[in-house]
Amino acid sequence: SVFYADGYYAFILQECIYSYPDLSDLVFLESYSFNKTVQLQFNSTVGKFVAFTEKDMQHAKAWNEDPNIMQLMKVNMELCKHYIQLADEIVLNKVVKPKVKLSLVKWDQDNHSTILMCSAYDFYPEQIKVSWLRDGKPMTSDMTSTLEMADGDWYYQIHTHLEYTPKSGETISCMVEHASLIKPLIYDWDPSLPEPERNKIAIGAAGLVLGIIITTAGLFYYKKKSALMGMRAIPIDHSVLM
Repeated sequence: SVFYADGYYAFILQECIYSYPDLSDLVFLESYSFNKTVQLQFNSTVGKFVAFTEKDMQHAKAWNEDPNIMQLMKVNMELCKHYIQLADEIVLNKVVKPKVKLSLVKWDQDNHSTILMCSAYDFYPEQIKVSWLRDGKPMTSDMTSTLEMADGDWYYQIHTHLEYTPKSGETISCMVEHASLIKPLIYDWDPSLPEPERNKIAIGAAGLVLGIIITTAGLFYYKKKSALMGMRAIPIDHSVLM
């Protein structure tokens, strides 16, 4: 609470400090300040008000001896615990599964070198493990990883790269482990055709289909036009009829 008048202001600050999930070490503080200077503070550790200025010692003594005020501090502390439990239920227990994408970063056909990237997006909480497997076994070399990065919307992302030399018949996989998953997610890389080549084929196929459509439309127009010309009236020689 903040109170302001004639250029002066006072405020009351309530704090709940804890580190254990069961709140066994919770400390409740209720501070009374005037112009940024703390004058009185209730501390649940000592169970009473403490004065920070000499003139407030009498106020602290009077409040500590008032059973109604002391009871109010106990109520405020219980409310503090209640709001913490609600916040923990919403934030700390929230889990969101990551969205995973496995893609090709570099493919050097001459040097037989390949760089893959495994990306995990929009997951919560922050802790996650992304690793690489070769034929189901962990790979520890030629692997780089970025730290978890916040998206700015309570979610996180991570990207890890693998540089390796492909071998015939092997299976390269990206494995993602996260609190939201019952078991690890494993994504296998399909090296049959690198992504740039797949894109070239897709573009070529689209061009071929478009060409067929244009050719068919032209042939249909030509046949229709020829049929209409054949249906025109044949000229009659009137001299023969007379």
